[in-house]
Amino acid sequence: MATSSYLDLIPTLGDTAAMLIGGQPTTAEEYADVMDPATGKILLAQPLAGIAEVSRAVDAAAEAGPSWARTPARARSTILLRWAELLRENRESLAHLATAEMGKPLHESRGEVDRAAAEIEFTAGEAPRMTGQTIPGDHPDALVITERVPLGVIAAITPWNFPIVAPVRKVAPALAAGDTVVVKPAQESPLSTLAIVALLQQAGVAPGTVNVVTGKGSMAGGALVEHPGVAGVSFTGSTSVGRSIAEVAGRNLTSVQLELGGKNPAYVHSAHDLGTVADEIVSAAIQCTGQRCTAISRVLVEEEIADELVDGLASRFNALRVGPGTDPETTVGPMTSNHQRDTVAEYLRQGLAEGAQQVTTDRPVPESGPYHAPVLLDEVRPEMTVAQEEIFGPVLSVLRVRGVEEAVSITNNTAYGLAASVFSTDMDVAMRFLREARTGMVHVNHGTASEPHVPFGGVGGSGLGPFSIGDTARDFYTRVKVGYLRPAVGR
Repeated sequence: MATSSYLDLIPTLGDTAAMLIGGQPTTAEEYADVMDPATGKILLAQPLAGIAEVSRAVDAAAEAGPSWARTPARARSTILLRWAELLRENRESLAHLATAEMGKPLHESRGEVDRAAAEIEFTAGEAPRMTGQTIPGDHPDALVITERVPLGVIAAITPWNFPIVAPVRKVAPALAAGDTVVVKPAQESPLSTLAIVALLQQAGVAPGTVNVVTGKGSMAGGALVEHPGVAGVSFTGSTSVGRSIAEVAGRNLTSVQLELGGKNPAYVHSAHDLGTVADEIVSAAIQCTGQRCTAISRVLVEEEIADELVDGLASRFNALRVGPGTDPETTVGPMTSNHQRDTVAEYLRQGLAEGAQQVTTDRPVPESGPYHAPVLLDEVRPEMTVAQEEIFGPVLSVLRVRGVEEAVSITNNTAYGLAASVFSTDMDVAMRFLREARTGMVHVNHGTASEPHVPFGGVGGSGLGPFSIGDTARDFYTRVKVGYLRPAVGR
């Protein structure tokens, strides 16, 4: 499909985007525009779902549930694999769509499509592996078995920063497990979700198996979390919203899987080549303009090598090209909104007021969008706001340390515990950091890049419930059922 027609992937009614409920394009009484953050151009209007639309979507998923649960696992796997093929076939159009509504550079959006397809392909293989156990019983003629059965209707609430991967990461394992889904994408970037679910319908999933409602998180998302027909809520987003979801879901005894914020450190103990370390850190800090939960936002560096590393990081930050995601020279795209840009600017102002030192140069950025130049801060102390709170933007803080014990202490002294990196030529140091860092993931001698078949998640303020991706996803999307088998009475 030509990239100029990427909007053709989106289900519409008239000149507006349409939700997908029960396999049918669906409207609402109110609409809001979806805008390209780089240009301010209106892409399409999206329906704002209310309680009635959310209820219809949950009812459609519940109605489709028994049939999908009975679908043989290998048949579910075949549909998922076809879905991955369709994503790859429409790679360019999907990438242009994600860049148009979210702003990230096109090369990142292409990588996001590739990653989404890879996660679907892995998950497709998991469908026939939803195995149970046989357990010796106390009765001589008895057999005890366990099996994994679908959880039910899943509410998948996704963020704006990864409009393709985020819904895939929830929908694919749900379908593999035999669940049905209602997806509520972020209001800022709903079009990619509508497009990929339309492709899923082309892949052969039955109407109602996956539904999409668009609109405000406080309305559509809140109605989903509160709905008694929802068996599980999988949410990716801010820690504050995640806490609220957990409270509401807890009252309903609804299972939750929460992927939340992060304040991810990179501890640099030693290296054969600090330039390579700087490359790894900058890549992990700047992808998605720093608007990702696993972005490196703190560098904990040994005092004796700090000056050299800071110089290397600063020169790389200064060389980054800020601009629209459609420009092939762009390495840092716009923030997703003016509000997000202003939030980052306020964090920077506060950091400087508290004594941090900016070591990157001020430079002009395009005036036609919510752009923010990458900033490196040195002389940051652990108690500073920029060292404690998730900024979610292109700001990197350097904290100077003496020894792995101090590095571990600073790493663990935040509310978050998602990811961390350690760079060291001493494997004893690296292993101590790996074991003692209170995070869900630790990367040794590389940035915070995850893989499509490996469990993904955090602890503390960074997550709750089973990790996503990998074989741990089944722990959320299925429940264990026990069967006690004995011969018929009277034989």
